[in-house]
Amino acid sequence: MIRLTTALLGAASLLVAGQALAQTELTIATVNNGDMIRMQTLTEDFAQLNPDVTLQWVTLEENVLRQKVTTDIATKGGQYDILTIGTYEVPIWAKNGWLVALDNLGADYDVDDLLPAIRAGLSVDGKLYAAPFYGESSYVMYRKDLMEKAGLTMPDKPTWDQVKEAADKMTDRANGINGICLRGKAGWGENMAFLTTLANSFGARWFDENWKPQFDSPEWHDAIQFYVDLMTADGPNGASANGFNENLTLFQQGKCGMWIDATVAGSFVTNPEQSTVADKVGFALAPDKGLGKRANWLWAWSLAVPAGSQKVDAAEKFIAWATSKHYLELVAEKEGWANVPPGTRTSLYQNADYTSAAPFAEMTLQSIQAADPKNPTVKPVPYTGVQFVAIPEFQGLGDTVGQIFSAALAGQSSVDDALSQAQDVATRTMTKAGYIK
Repeated sequence: MIRLTTALLGAASLLVAGQALAQTELTIATVNNGDMIRMQTLTEDFAQLNPDVTLQWVTLEENVLRQKVTTDIATKGGQYDILTIGTYEVPIWAKNGWLVALDNLGADYDVDDLLPAIRAGLSVDGKLYAAPFYGESSYVMYRKDLMEKAGLTMPDKPTWDQVKEAADKMTDRANGINGICLRGKAGWGENMAFLTTLANSFGARWFDENWKPQFDSPEWHDAIQFYVDLMTADGPNGASANGFNENLTLFQQGKCGMWIDATVAGSFVTNPEQSTVADKVGFALAPDKGLGKRANWLWAWSLAVPAGSQKVDAAEKFIAWATSKHYLELVAEKEGWANVPPGTRTSLYQNADYTSAAPFAEMTLQSIQAADPKNPTVKPVPYTGVQFVAIPEFQGLGDTVGQIFSAALAGQSSVDDALSQAQDVATRTMTKAGYIK
């Protein structure tokens, strides 16, 4: 009897020990951007704070990430415990009941410190459904040395005509320098993010007040013709295959006089360990046409938990860690203040250590604050969103239109033919979805 009791007690203690050592594994789907890659190298800090949680990473290119995450959450596939999604998906998916409200990020998280424009885009009915890992707008990054050589000065608030003049003068094919690098890779979040903001500044809009597509308008024609002509004259070869990461590499290698893209790139183009032109980069607001709208967007790559998850508590612990003030301080300690994820917290832009180390900080904040998702265009529209239209149909439609415009950039069709195709596909989509009677 004593032996049996001892054996039972021993088995029970082993069971308790096993339970104490039980691990919760979180599978995190994320994008292959530099800040996310850096986060993965710093997770030992999270492990020390949460020894019972292990992390499994699925790191994907932007277009692939969107496709896989969207399919998984729409079909309740359950492959991922934490999703990296953006300002477009969050409100739509939250209203569909696909996301968990982030109510337990901890007493010291300080949700009120999140920049108002970024927080608003990730909230529904006052509840936060995703926490921003970094926030961004877009701006002009340019080579100060090449501008000086061209005899030009970049204003803080340039026009598209000034950008074109600078690109023409900086282009030096013999030395491998393109006057400008812009997105051409097809995708609603790739070339269409840039082209929609370009169109906004030219006075164009995706739809009129009655949801009728507007690609047959003179404003769209002027915008796309300007883009194709500019890139043909001053852009890199094969530009129709270039997205954010490809253009970042070109700029860092000294092959672009200007690059208009995400403000998050500021730390990468000024990092001497990554960029050959780190000490030569200037920043300006995204260009305009004098119509009252600049070509800058508003976005946040954010972390969210899919509804139905069995690991909500552990997932919220990780999200709170990765989007906290503590994480910003951790990156600053390891990599320097200039390399912390930007665009999420008011306190960061009140931190003298950051603003003195990051020459792009002020222009980043100005660009984020200038974006107006509720009034994104010159003419009135029935939708919200700056570089996207916040309706479920936009993801597929934006991808298709992106393919059409990428083909036009590659010389496979004329601008007129591309706009006609875009008008047709948009009309079919909106009619089928019931927007147009």
